[in-house]
Amino acid sequence: MPHRIESVASLPAIAVAADGAVATQQRSVPAEVPIAISFLGIGYAVMMATPADLEDFAVGFARAERLIDSAADVMGIEVRPDENGILLGIELAATRHDRVLERVRHRVGESSCGLCGIENLEQALRPLPALPAPATVHPAAIFRALEGLRAHQPLNAETGAVHAAALCDAEGNVVAAREDVGRHNAFDKLIGHGLRAGRDMAAGFALLTARCSYELVEKAALAGIPLLATISAPTGLAVARAQEAGLTLVALARPDSMLVMSDPHGRFGGQQ
Repeated sequence: MPHRIESVASLPAIAVAADGAVATQQRSVPAEVPIAISFLGIGYAVMMATPADLEDFAVGFARAERLIDSAADVMGIEVRPDENGILLGIELAATRHDRVLERVRHRVGESSCGLCGIENLEQALRPLPALPAPATVHPAAIFRALEGLRAHQPLNAETGAVHAAALCDAEGNVVAAREDVGRHNAFDKLIGHGLRAGRDMAAGFALLTARCSYELVEKAALAGIPLLATISAPTGLAVARAQEAGLTLVALARPDSMLVMSDPHGRFGGQQ
C-alpha cells in the first residue's frame, strides 16, 4: 500500500514566556518533503515542497523549465508516495521529448547552486518572451487583493509557515491561489493550475507573499502574466529581467503602499 504523506503535522512543543512560564502545546507545522521529478522516466530534479496540488506543480514546473508550451503537452502525471518522499513522473508529448533530452544534457554537472558549468552559465539568462501591456489594474485592485489573500491561505492560517501565490483579476479579486513552503513551488503550482484550467493569465495579475527573485519574474513572463506584485523587495536582476520582458513589477506591496519597480507600459504613470 503506498504511503500517504499529509501536508500538515501536529508536533509537541514547549512554549517559554518572557516571565519564565513554561507550557507544553501542540503546534501545526507544514510538511516539507523531497519530490523526485522525472520526465519520460529520466530523473530530472529533486525539489523540497509541500505535498499538495502536485499535478499543478508538475505542469507549472515543466513550463518554468521551458519543456512545454501548454498543458496540452503533458500526456500524463503519476504521483507515487514513497517512504522517503514522493515520486512525480511526467509524460510529455513526443514533440517535446527533444527538449527534455537537451535540458538534461545541460543539467549534467550542476551543483546545489543550479548554475554551475559553462553550458549552464550560457543557459542561465535565456531570452524571455515579450509580454503585452497588462490589463488596466489600478493600485486599489492590488490593495484589494492583499486584503483578500488571507482568506485563500488555509495552510498558512494553520501553520504560519508557508508562502502563497495568487492569480487575481483586474479588479483585485483572488480567482485562484496555491500554497507551499517554497515561494517558487507555490508559483509553479499556481501557474500549473492556470494552464490546466485554461485561465487567461494576462487578464489580471499575480500576487506573491515573497521577495521577488529573478526566477519569479521569469516564471511570470513564461506563463504570460504581464503584471507581478510581491509583498517584499526585488533583487536588481529581477528588476532588469522584468524590464527586459516588458513585465510590470510591483514590490513591497503592503496594505498602505507599494513600490512600482518596472512600468514599461506606463500603467502607473511612469515609462521605464
